[in-house]
Amino acid sequence: MKFFFTSSTGLTFFSEFEILVTVDDIPVACCDGANKTMKLYYDWVKQFLNDDPALHSWYQDQCFNLLSTNFKDSLPILKQIFKQPEGIHTFQLLYSCEKDEETQKVNTVLVYGYDGEGFIALDLETQIWIALTPQAIPFKRLWDTNKARILWNKNILTQECPGWIESLLNGGKSILLRTEHPTLSLLQKTSSSPVSCHATGFYPKTALMFWRKDGEEIHEEVEHGGILPNNDETFQMRVYLNVSSISLEDWRRYKCVFQLLGKEEETIQLDEKEIKSNRERPSNPTIPIISAVIASVLVSIAGAAGYVVYKKNTNRHQPVPSS
Repeated sequence: MKFFFTSSTGLTFFSEFEILVTVDDIPVACCDGANKTMKLYYDWVKQFLNDDPALHSWYQDQCFNLLSTNFKDSLPILKQIFKQPEGIHTFQLLYSCEKDEETQKVNTVLVYGYDGEGFIALDLETQIWIALTPQAIPFKRLWDTNKARILWNKNILTQECPGWIESLLNGGKSILLRTEHPTLSLLQKTSSSPVSCHATGFYPKTALMFWRKDGEEIHEEVEHGGILPNNDETFQMRVYLNVSSISLEDWRRYKCVFQLLGKEEETIQLDEKEIKSNRERPSNPTIPIISAVIASVLVSIAGAAGYVVYKKNTNRHQPVPSS
């Protein structure tokens, strides 16, 4: 589960403050603090909030008022710290937790960003802040002294957040717990280019993809691409094989392997007849997600921080620092 908080200036196509919440990288809620609107994308998300009116009211108030004001007020301060002029600037927060199904360990992220670069992050293991840029060092020194805030964030991310995930998974089983298998294809720009094995349309994103030669996984001359979202709430990924030194007669010895976690392998043979030109537009294109992802991350973090305040039912709220 991820909370993306984003505050921006100079972007006409983006709200001044927005929070995006995702579960398994699927957007489930979005709050526009500047225009005071909130979208819940699924009925089970609406039910989750309707079951707790106080939480619903609190989250809305955080987005529309407190966090919106705090994030927007932080931008002029950061511009001054970085000695930057007016123009396009963003202040972001990513606040997330993810439970490893095998180890049951909860992996967490709390990181602030400014203008697309990391600014400061919290290491929950050592319980210290890490300055990701020299300008963040004064913040680190100050925030390291606030142990209550650090423990508050740790409780939210390691105790509360996994419970939110469980509740949302129970409500959204048909979406979040479904399995969709990919379409596999081979792509190549020119005869001397690497062959790209492309899997698209799969869900969930917990998947492996690699090349085999004579039944054995290989690593040399292989390059892995990242997992990217499609515009239909599925995912795609690629793995490349350098074939420049492989004779056509030996191509039959190679297979591309795709496997969803806990499911059977799916393979495609390296075959010149199967190769398509990847100059063609893919049948399942990825959304132009750069700005959406940035907005999502920032929004999610704000939402998570707000919910923590609600759960703790305390006046010791620690807003996004503005100085």
